Amino acid sequence: QVQLVESGGGWVQPGGSLRLSCLASGFDFSRHSITWLRQAPGKGLEWVSTIDSDRAGGNTRYPESVKGRFTISRDDAKNTAYLQMQSLMPEDTAVYYCAKCPPAVSCIYQYDDRGQGTQVTVSS
Repeated sequence: QVQLVESGGGWVQPGGSLRLSCLASGFDFSRHSITWLRQAPGKGLEWVSTIDSDRAGGNTRYPESVKGRFTISRDDAKNTAYLQMQSLMPEDTAVYYCAKCPPAVSCIYQYDDRGQGTQVTVSS
């Protein structure tokens, strides 16, 4: 059974940092790209970042809204993906999800499994 469990969310002041973790189980983590998405109150799902598997080159991608502030990484030995977030702004407030891409696919929204999410709140 595929499971993706996010952690590390919380409240932070503008300009602060948080590191989210995504612990995966039930599949061969090393063979899949992982994507992070977020959903702000009253808005749709927004792509945040994707990291490919090491065998596919380990490439990372970001939308302009988070580029230079967020960093995605992975530790295949721990079956865990991370999202380091810096210079956080109130508009980053959202529920953050990690998701698993289908095999051999570097996905944005075309994931096939997703975690339950972790809340990030940025406010003063």
